[in-house]
Amino acid sequence: MSKSKSDAGGFSFLDVLFSWALCTLVLQGLAVGQQPAVGQIRTLDLGSECRLDVLYLPPGEFMMGSTAKERAWATGIEGGATPGTERESYEGEARLTKIRQGFWMARTEVSVAQFRRFAEDTGYLTDAERPGGKTQCFNPEWKGYRLTTSVVHPWEPMAGKSWRDPNWQFPQQENFPVVCVSWADARAFCRWLNDREQAAGRLPEGLEYRLPTDAEWEYACRGGRPRANFWWGDELEEGVGRLNISAIDLLPDRNRTWPLARATWSDGFAFVSPVDHYGELGRNGFGLADMCGGVWEVVLDHFDPKGGHEEPFFAKENYRPVCRGGNYFDVPGNARCAVRLGLMGPHYSDSRDGFRICLGRKIAVPAVP
Repeated sequence: MSKSKSDAGGFSFLDVLFSWALCTLVLQGLAVGQQPAVGQIRTLDLGSECRLDVLYLPPGEFMMGSTAKERAWATGIEGGATPGTERESYEGEARLTKIRQGFWMARTEVSVAQFRRFAEDTGYLTDAERPGGKTQCFNPEWKGYRLTTSVVHPWEPMAGKSWRDPNWQFPQQENFPVVCVSWADARAFCRWLNDREQAAGRLPEGLEYRLPTDAEWEYACRGGRPRANFWWGDELEEGVGRLNISAIDLLPDRNRTWPLARATWSDGFAFVSPVDHYGELGRNGFGLADMCGGVWEVVLDHFDPKGGHEEPFFAKENYRPVCRGGNYFDVPGNARCAVRLGLMGPHYSDSRDGFRICLGRKIAVPAVP
């Protein structure tokens, strides 16, 4: 009986095709298996028993920006933002935006303890600590806005204040989010993380620790929801026990609250609160805490008043970093997922501003003065 080519030890075209298809399926399965699970945690050991957790966020899409209905609520009686300004226009019209590569986002803003490890390890001085440096802090002598006469603002530039002493009227705590740090300071912290993890052989190839982009931040803030005012939905009242904004909390040593619009409950803090203070209730669908309220979070992009970009945006002049999320002093309408502002410059800092880091694809950032 004659033998076929395959019987004799050769391979037919169908054999080769089947083998190729099988190998492809196996490799695809391995690739899928290598993808981290949503919410998987990487823990960075910063030394001195100080750690920092980042959580994996998968690729996805969402509606970046805000709708006319949302902006109307923000400047209405409940949202409390000032009507008739261009501030809400900075959010841009709601548009489909894609995050094409997964990344890891810190569960919380960088804390005082975590930033202290960086400063101790490197001897780094922030912009506010350098000769001639200043940072915006609350003036405890402030009595009110006096809107019908001469407007008096509660924050003013102060020398001699920094992340070590933001001029709170209460003790600084290691679990507070670090504030009074600039965009440049935040990027220096990220460089330290990269150097440290690279030296230890723990930095994944092709990735870097950095500030999240404008689009990554908003995607992360929404926690898997395509669109809503807040990460939990549109209803402000469902935010009870989830965030720290202007609410029914007395200012230290006073019998008054913040004078502008506010949430109708007590969130426990007139000023800053510890990171992840609200626990599971304060974490969004991705497991991230304090994405709305708390302190403003500086991101990687420069400010474009027309709205955020899907890809990182860097200006050729007038370098103003974007900040996101609102803060403990903000009215509800200014602590939505879509809210974004431009800081005065890369070296500006404020006791309402902090930052959160991510681990993601490498992004070239132009040098700024």
